Amino acid sequence: MPDSLNLSSSTAFITGTTRGIGKQIALTLADHGCNIVSTGKTVDDSQSDLQGTIHKTAAACERKGVETCAIQLDVRDESMVNAAVERAIDEMGEVNILINNASAIQLASVADMPAKRFDLMTDVNVRGTYLVSRAFIDHLQGLDRDTWILTNAPPPDVRRSPGKAAYAWSKLGMAFITLSLAGELAGDEIGCNTFWPVTAIDTRATRYFGLGTEDDWRSPDIVADAILEILSRDPAAFTGEAVYDEDVLRATGVTDFSQYNLTPEDPAPISATMFDSEYRRSEE
Repeated sequence: MPDSLNLSSSTAFITGTTRGIGKQIALTLADHGCNIVSTGKTVDDSQSDLQGTIHKTAAACERKGVETCAIQLDVRDESMVNAAVERAIDEMGEVNILINNASAIQLASVADMPAKRFDLMTDVNVRGTYLVSRAFIDHLQGLDRDTWILTNAPPPDVRRSPGKAAYAWSKLGMAFITLSLAGELAGDEIGCNTFWPVTAIDTRATRYFGLGTEDDWRSPDIVADAILEILSRDPAAFTGEAVYDEDVLRATGVTDFSQYNLTPEDPAPISATMFDSEYRRSEE
């Protein structure tokens, strides 16, 4: 991975930074000098069993010596999105990296999935990615520097997903919007790509839905490191790509992923096969 990558002149607007993957992305980018706009719904965890707020993530990034801004945001609300983007630009000067990470998840069959949960995942995942990306287009087009729209979503080549159709639909919608933007913004040299973990990642959702055990999980660091590698590339040339974290890092020469494992076991590709039953690791 590009340990020497200097992002000190960059600012990233990241959705869903309260905990998990979004928080680790923010911390990792801050380690490389990137200023951080931390966004999400949680601003007070004093009455919750779940620790983490957008302000705590911003403070942790600030301690790394970067500028930060914490903005409460419901990505489903268009007026709230537009106000958050405007505030981020006003306070930070410019934002050249957008990372659509915020997502809702529930794994259930069509028969067991209530319509309101279907609506929630569609609104947060698809509508949220659409609204936030759309709100940044004019600003990103006006920047004379490397600019990115990156989205936490799987490759969109999926024909069926029994037992998780609603979630699959919403995540694929995130990918479809982002990869479509790659064509729409190609002339502006904005790199629009999706990233997705091969294995399950240790997050609240992974534990809550019982997606395996710690033997099956990796830390969120692997996703954050993959994003670092993407950001080291030329956005004008690297766009319209749907990548897996392992593949991105393997291209840099990484062959041993044990540093990301929670246990000595080598995790199976649970996350990749969730949407592609025929998935095989590139080295297999």
